[in-house]
Amino acid sequence: MPDSLVLHLQNTTNDEVYAYVTGLDIKRNGARVLVAADGHTLYYPVDPPAILQPLQADVAIPLGKGGAITKATIPQIAGGRIWFSRGPKKLVFLLNPTNNPVAGAALVEPSVLNPADPNAAIDFSFCEFTLSSDQLFANISYVDFVSRLPIALTLQRAGGAQEVQHVSGMKAEAFATVCDELRAQAKRDGRPWDKLLVTPAGAGAGDLPLRVLNPSHGDAVGASFAGYYEGYVDQVWSHYGASNRLSINTQAGPGIVYGSIAPDSGYLVFATSNNGGSPEAFDKPTTFDILGCNSGPFTTGSSPTRNAIIPRLAAGFQRSTLLRDAVQPSAEPRGFYQVDPTNHYCRIVHAANLDGKGYAFAYDDVQADGGADQSGKVNAGDPAMFLVSVGGHNVYAGDRMP
Repeated sequence: MPDSLVLHLQNTTNDEVYAYVTGLDIKRNGARVLVAADGHTLYYPVDPPAILQPLQADVAIPLGKGGAITKATIPQIAGGRIWFSRGPKKLVFLLNPTNNPVAGAALVEPSVLNPADPNAAIDFSFCEFTLSSDQLFANISYVDFVSRLPIALTLQRAGGAQEVQHVSGMKAEAFATVCDELRAQAKRDGRPWDKLLVTPAGAGAGDLPLRVLNPSHGDAVGASFAGYYEGYVDQVWSHYGASNRLSINTQAGPGIVYGSIAPDSGYLVFATSNNGGSPEAFDKPTTFDILGCNSGPFTTGSSPTRNAIIPRLAAGFQRSTLLRDAVQPSAEPRGFYQVDPTNHYCRIVHAANLDGKGYAFAYDDVQADGGADQSGKVNAGDPAMFLVSVGGHNVYAGDRMP
């Protein structure tokens, strides 16, 4: 794996678009790093004298229009993001002090949840990546929101043109479809799916929303889903409290574990003692726990077995497959999101992507062994060319070079 990689950044729109690259420099002990506007100079911000101070470098990389490709060189980076913004106004990144000269300043990134954020009215999006000594790993994400500025990924390995991985993303017009489908779902079930649509102040009646929030962030815009999944959870507990057992393939050292409701405690208990570990007990998750995947019974800890069960159990709730399939992870994506209540945001977002891929929730990479990937990731230990396209024009499905 090389110490650096050239990014190919393609703007498929005819609008003014800027790119920004952020992350932690692996070779410099995790120091915060950004790529400057020239596409190759590296900027390592140092502690500012106070909080919320501006950057001391221009990190907005201007992209050509109509399919033009701009190159940028990155070092090995962990926790990286490639951001894009449309329009003449650039994204604002701010700095906070950390009192850690090795790590450098803390970066305050654009927020979709804070209406006072200086970027609140800017059309922006991002994809995530890590470039380490082992591999390049990148993915498109809808875990926080859907943007009007969709992203597609193409990774060519050193093996040649036949070694291509591609994540299609959405067509430019698919964002409007997502909005329409969420409005329709709100009319069907009376839940606030339509309130996830964020429209900037001053927008006209016919204007598109600026972005769509994931329901895990619904409370930020008055879209409460409290109580949404609780009835389904009760059904799951009832089902596996009888003679039925839930089988979860941890796809790790513990292998397959079997769970049922313990009558004395009411917990869903996976008897992992046959795999060399203690039983793992799960209390009923709330809607908040299910949408966020990281609280209540889904809080990870020191047990590798529990940490392996959590993603697969959480995915079963998100996709509403636990009553139709006693073997998890569920193997057939066509059966995901087919039973109410379910995460209709995930259903609609996956349907809007040309290849159905993209992280719509934190554990969207969970799949049965040999199953179809849902996560929208590309990865390789020998990347030869990495293309990130933004705008949703000239997008395609299938693994080929554009």
